[in-house]
Amino acid sequence: MQLATLCYVIDKDKTLMLHRIKKKNDMHEGKWNGLGGKFEQGETPEECVIREVKEESGLLIKNPKMHGFITFPLFDGMKDWYVFLFTAREFEGKLIDSSEGQLEWIKNEKLLELNLWEGDKEFISWLLDDKFFSAKFVYENGKLKDYKVYFY
Repeated sequence: MQLATLCYVIDKDKTLMLHRIKKKNDMHEGKWNGLGGKFEQGETPEECVIREVKEESGLLIKNPKMHGFITFPLFDGMKDWYVFLFTAREFEGKLIDSSEGQLEWIKNEKLLELNLWEGDKEFISWLLDDKFFSAKFVYENGKLKDYKVYFY
């Protein structure tokens, strides 16, 4: 089992996205993602997302807002991934040259036109609509097979 966070940093009508084009053997290669990553020992979801956004973008987010939780059974073919999803509208700092990929501010109405994972096209709208959810997205060979969601 792998615990992780995923955050969409929002500045008015734009969202910071990461185009995964730099790392070799990246399971997200060529995709656009929010920012985040794996928990370190003893971290809360909030501590993890703040640290990961800082490491990947140079931005220090404040008051990240949790919107939900997604289970990805055997997403990487080895482990179930459990991902806490956040948005952050308060931040400071300057963008860095990320080792993870190319950072770019994307207009919110253009987000779904990016090369996203199929499931991301579903849950990004839930984040922007400020819904709280618990979901399960089942992928096989990189393709979304099924998903289920509960809204609260």
